[in-house]
Amino acid sequence: MEAITAAKPLIRVAALSGSLRKASYNRGLIRAAMDLTKESVNGVQIEYIDISPLPMINTDLEVDGTYPPAVEAFRQKILQADSILFASPEYNYSVAAPMKNAIDWASRPPNVFADKPAAIISAGGGFGGGRAHYHLRQIGVFLDLHFINKPEFMLNAFQPPAKFDSDGNLIDEAAKEKLKQVLVSLHAFTLRLQGK
Repeated sequence: MEAITAAKPLIRVAALSGSLRKASYNRGLIRAAMDLTKESVNGVQIEYIDISPLPMINTDLEVDGTYPPAVEAFRQKILQADSILFASPEYNYSVAAPMKNAIDWASRPPNVFADKPAAIISAGGGFGGGRAHYHLRQIGVFLDLHFINKPEFMLNAFQPPAKFDSDGNLIDEAAKEKLKQVLVSLHAFTLRLQGK
């Protein structure tokens, strides 16, 4: 007789990529995370939120307490999510401009990131985006985001063997396993903060 296991409570994760490039490795990490939720990570539902339609932050665009339609739609997606998954490339030792722009819009009153659990994943050269990780954690202090501490996921995308195919899809099995552990940790941390 097979053991009956209870289904894990579902968390809804909003995933943001700081790179807008179609074959971006960081977008590839999000696609891989979404695939993992269908294959081996129960209780996690990821929605990729495209930040490319967001205008550059400009408070002149705020009219009578409302925001441009693309910003309002983005803010609602963040508000409805249980937790956030940031795929953050490193540009000039810091967070990429599209990611910072999205963060700034979401943090306008009321801050829709407030009190949400979050995780950071990144792919890049050298340190694998590690400096952007730490800048994003600093930004998260002001946003009242609660990041998981471990495991950290920083992937050197250019060190052989190949980690991604030509379309930016993650093909490295060890990286997929580590990414899976990030999702498992985010799931558990989210439920803990929700008191479940």
